[in-house]
Amino acid sequence: MTEFEDEADLRARLEALRAEHRALDAEITGGTLGPMRNQLLVTRLKRRKLALKDEITQLMDRLQPDIIA
Repeated sequence: MTEFEDEADLRARLEALRAEHRALDAEITGGTLGPMRNQLLVTRLKRRKLALKDEITQLMDRLQPDIIA
């Protein structure tokens, strides 16, 4: 964490990313796309979901760093 970021801001960002990840998951599994699903759109949504997962992992690492004992 840098001096300009505090833990509360990082946790709020983490929760926002998790919420977006859940929304994308619901949309990909057929929620709002309906029966005529565009494969290109689904691919884009999956890529965004994967990018969110990576960002979530990075934030979690910043909040709970690995400390070798």
